Parts: sequence; structure tokens; C-alpha cells
Amino acid sequence: MNIALAEMQETIRMVQMESLDIRTVTMGISLRDCADSDFGKMNARVYEKITSYAKDLKSVAETVEKEYGIPIINKRISITPIAEILGSATKEQAIELAKTLDKAAKVLGVDFIGGYSALVHKGISKGDQTLLDALPEALSVTERVCASVSVATTRTGINMDAVKQMGEIIKDAAWRTRDQNGIACAKLVVFCNPVEDNPFMAGAFHGSGEGEVVLNVGVSGPGVVLNALRRYPDVDLGKVSEIIKKTAFKITRAGELIGRVVAERLNVPFGIMDLSLAPTNAINDSVAEILEEIGLERVGTHGTIAALALMNDAVKKGGAMASSYVGGLSGAFIPVSEDNGMIRGIVDGALTLSKLEAMTCVCSVGLDMIAVTGDASAATLSAMIADEAAIGMINKKTTAVRVIPVPGKKEGEMVEFGGLLGRAPVMGVNPFGSDKLINRGGRIPAPLQALIN
Repeated sequence: MNIALAEMQETIRMVQMESLDIRTVTMGISLRDCADSDFGKMNARVYEKITSYAKDLKSVAETVEKEYGIPIINKRISITPIAEILGSATKEQAIELAKTLDKAAKVLGVDFIGGYSALVHKGISKGDQTLLDALPEALSVTERVCASVSVATTRTGINMDAVKQMGEIIKDAAWRTRDQNGIACAKLVVFCNPVEDNPFMAGAFHGSGEGEVVLNVGVSGPGVVLNALRRYPDVDLGKVSEIIKKTAFKITRAGELIGRVVAERLNVPFGIMDLSLAPTNAINDSVAEILEEIGLERVGTHGTIAALALMNDAVKKGGAMASSYVGGLSGAFIPVSEDNGMIRGIVDGALTLSKLEAMTCVCSVGLDMIAVTGDASAATLSAMIADEAAIGMINKKTTAVRVIPVPGKKEGEMVEFGGLLGRAPVMGVNPFGSDKLINRGGRIPAPLQALIN
């Protein structure tokens, strides 16, 4: 590859001054051949397969990181949705399997392992229900295991029985980790239209359409985009879009190069490049601050959705030209606790829960890493999930909810989660109930958009 001196210098600047990094290299591993009616054998096979395939993931990623000078922040693993291999296992055995996954992650030195998951958007099988029953305890007794549950798709509609259960599961998981501000909920995502090749946590799993093993990459670059825009403070919005596109192209090329090198050295196929802009709590590494640089006094004010739509579209257009295989979620994340600009918007009264929900119509994922009052009911949490699922279902996009009802905390308090998860102001929920809606159960039918054949 012929890399000009100017390009090398620009990459160095992006890394050293603008917080460019590879957010994650995530190895996806199929566990379908580990299924066995003998739980002890299955448990052993799962551990052996994960530790065998991923034994060099951390060391290879760290070597490539040093050679190329671009930080790789997280090394992660995604696996086949565990509910698909549970068979007739008991709840207690499902919890034991979660501990095995956690042990494997610790032995390998990876940050998270995702795929303690179930896909129940149309119905709930025996293995699915076993996993759902195990979720609160499994997430509270493990450190690195991440879970996700699909409750809706555009093709099937919304499984409201599953939605109801998820509200109850989130409340239970929060209470079990009340001494840690409900941290178990930070490892649980509820999806509509989940993707099979997502490298980001907590929602990553290795889908049924994937191969035996693959390496997917997610890159982080809000700081690079922000600094690029700051160099052109007075241009019109068409030029703003062009600047973001060109910057996204450069960020994606760097991520694609690193991902392919890591995959080659691990002797596994390179999967996809996820184009999502993923913020951190680092200074100037914020999606909200990009929106404010575009022209908002504070994120959440009128015009926020228009600015976010412009940015998201430009990122996709620029990134798509820079990668051979684009996948994952590929948009802009708006996790409240991981973005200083989002936190500031809430504290200043500009950004509300309703506005965050509206923003998810034009960006990636949904209500992400949002802390709400500990007295929010299970039905209210379920209704939040239903709203997000409806947005995803109608708009044929991925949406999700990762919400944390923090036990004992009230609106306006600040809670600390630590590390990449950051901190979050506790937000209030609508005081009026949704119990009757949630208790009706059944399935909201798929929309006309499903009839595309």
C-alpha cells in the first residue's frame, strides 16, 4: 500500500490530538456444533472452542496496535445466541454457562463476550425462555458477559409478551446489582431488527447467517470529525456534509487496514467494517459536540434531528466508499453516559427522554445507556421498549433500548458506572402508566412494509 507522507502525518494527528482509535476488534465464533443433550459436555465444548479460536486475539491486536500506532481499545468476542444451543438445559445450567463464558473471557483477556442472547421476535421457545429466566442472575454474577434479546422485526411485528418480560428482567437485574447502580442493565440490550455482525457491545452476537469464525471491526472517530468541522466554521450545510464524508472516509480506511491485518495474522476471514461513530468520555470525543458545531447551541434544541440526520447520512456515504464490506450498525451512537455533550445537554435542560427517542429515528441504535429513576415500573420500562421497537419496525431499521433504572436514585442525581460506561444524570419518566397496554400481551402485527416480496 502506497501511503503518502501527508497521509501518515494526518493519521498521526488524528490519533494523538483527535482521539482516533479502533474501538473494537470483535471475533465472531459459531457455537452451533457445541450443542449436546449432556450439559456437561456442551459446557466444556463451549469453553474449549472459544479459548481455542480466540487464544491469540489479544496478543495479535496489541502487536498490530504498536506496529501501526493506532490504538485498539477493546478486544471482544461474539458468539451464537446461547438460547439456540440450550435445548433442555435448566435455568441453573444456563447460569452456569454464563459463568463459563465469563471465565473464558477472563482467561483470554478480552473485555467483553457478547451473545448471551435470544431471538424471540415472533415466539419464545423452551431454550429462549430458559435464557430469559436466567438473565437477571447471570448478568449479576458475571463481569464480562453481555446479553441481548430481539423482541421485534419489520417482518414479524412486536412480540409484546417478550416486551413485558424484558421490563421485568431489567428491574430484577438492576435490583440484584443495586450496590453498583444497577450495572447489570448496562450489559443488556433489547433489540428491534438486530444485525448479525455487530461488533459493538452489549448487543453483539454471531448470527445464524455467519460463518464458522470471522473478525469484525468498529472504529471510533467523533473527535476527528469535530476537529475537521472546526477548521471550517462558516461553510454552508452542503459543505458540512462534504467535510464529514471525507473525514469518515479517512477514518474508515484506517479501521479497515487495521482490521484486515489483525484478521490475516489470526488466519480468520475479515468480516465487516462498522461505520458507527462511537463517542467516549474523552474531551472533544462527542457526537453531541459535533451536532453543536454544526449549529446547535445545545444538543436537544430544535434542529437536533436535522443536524443528526445530516451527520449520519454523511458518515455512511463517506464510509461506504472506504470499505469493501460495510455492516454492523453503521450509524451514530448516542449513548448518554458515554458522551459528555449528551450529559451536558440533559443537565442544562435541553435534552429530554422524548427528544432522545425522536433522535433514534435518524441514527443508529436507540435509547442507549440511559439512567432513569429507580422507581420506574417494569411496565414503564416495557413501554419504552415497545416505543423504540415500533420506531425500528416501521422505519425498517435497527433500534434498541439499554436503560438502567438505578435503585434508590431520583431525577437529577448523577451516577457513576466507571470505565468506558462513564456516568449519567438520572432522568425522570412519564408519571402516567402503561400497564394496561403491556398486560394485553400478544403480538403487534407486522406493518405493510413487511410485504415487500
